[in-house]
Amino acid sequence: MQTLSVDLGARSYPIQIGQGLLSKQLLPAHIKGRQVMVVSNETVAPLYLQTLLQQLDGYQVDTVILPDGEQFKDLEHVNRIFDALLEKRHNRTTTLIALGGGVVGDMTGFAAASYQRGVDFIQVPTTLLSQVDSSVGGKTGVNHPLGKNMIGAFHQPQQVLADTDVLNSLPERELSAGLAEVIKYGLIYDEAFLSWLEANMAGLRARDPEALAYAIYRSCEIKAEIVAQDERESGIRALLNLGHTFGHAIETDQGYGQWLHGEAVGAGTLMSADLSARLGWLSQADLDRVKTLLQSAGLPVVAPEAMTPERFKELMAVDKKVLDGQLRLVLLKSLGQGVVTAEFPVEKLDETLSAGAQLGQL
Repeated sequence: MQTLSVDLGARSYPIQIGQGLLSKQLLPAHIKGRQVMVVSNETVAPLYLQTLLQQLDGYQVDTVILPDGEQFKDLEHVNRIFDALLEKRHNRTTTLIALGGGVVGDMTGFAAASYQRGVDFIQVPTTLLSQVDSSVGGKTGVNHPLGKNMIGAFHQPQQVLADTDVLNSLPERELSAGLAEVIKYGLIYDEAFLSWLEANMAGLRARDPEALAYAIYRSCEIKAEIVAQDERESGIRALLNLGHTFGHAIETDQGYGQWLHGEAVGAGTLMSADLSARLGWLSQADLDRVKTLLQSAGLPVVAPEAMTPERFKELMAVDKKVLDGQLRLVLLKSLGQGVVTAEFPVEKLDETLSAGAQLGQL
């Protein structure tokens, strides 16, 4: 097992990464009271719930099993968690445990942030995307029909427990979606890691345990460092949204769950790189390199054909990085160096939004 720390003073917490962690007694040390509510979904619970429950002998343990899918990440389904907490009379010392991917983690964290004005929770992420990104950093929330993740709160977990063995049951499409977030870290922060990913992508897709463990560790290490500097995304943390402004627009337009989050981020990442190239920051060789890596990860690199530039801009206008009516994007000054900026000509953005299928033919 490898352990990282998210350094937030009194709210610091460990990220524990390794094989077989679900069956080890690692959760009780981070549970303060005697009540536990485990939240999972219909896909993950049959696979891993019983193993996790073996760590919780002696606690009052209740469960909520939600339907699986981004389309259920809304206030209606979060209310199921509140209903269960109240029906089972959970008090302010309860701990919620999120057993699932990013949707379960975000919803459980939001419920924990809101229930009795805030109770503890633990992340047990079961997808690559949630292990490298959404389980770390305290962003919680739900979607709204007009915008993704527009309702939520910052609420840090007590612990992140990432068992890499669970990735063996992950569908290929979900694995690729997680790789979009892994690639992001190399592009915004660490060109050497980007080169490592290029050399090891085949091993990652083949689920080589050592390759996956390193990719997860390095991704979490980068995210922990960024979150420690900027917990509430007033500065450098916004870099973690590379490709997300374009990607969230795709998800909202297509209907939540039609494109996986990582798939939309993959296409959005190439759009961000394309705009960076149009601004003269990346070379054509750099742009080709980004596209090739995304494709080697099994990710789409082209937005839906029917999405017009006008539709993109309509949806991007409600992005959380918009300040005083001004759209800010995460772009690349170079490979390994991200920047958050509103300093780009609108016509250059329009060129990227109009490029469409051309991006896949670079």
